[in-house]
Amino acid sequence: MVEEPIVMAMREALWVCAQLAGPPLLLVLVIGLVVSLLQALTQIQEATLAFLPKLAAIGGLLVLTGPFMAGVLRGWAGRLFDQVIAVGGLN
Repeated sequence: MVEEPIVMAMREALWVCAQLAGPPLLLVLVIGLVVSLLQALTQIQEATLAFLPKLAAIGGLLVLTGPFMAGVLRGWAGRLFDQVIAVGGLN
């Protein structure tokens, strides 16, 4: 049956998305909560105070985890192409 490899490929794609998007989203969430708390305590409502720390943290995280992310994507793409060949997409 062809549906089973497609479902498995979609499940694996969702897992790869969670692996790649999870750490940056959690980092932005934590930084947003800390900045919001500081803004509430000091009553400084400046928009750049919320944006710039998130931007710097995401940039640093992407520099640190870039090789891991590229490896995950490379491995997933290789497995996906192997599955296409196994199903009979290419002769």
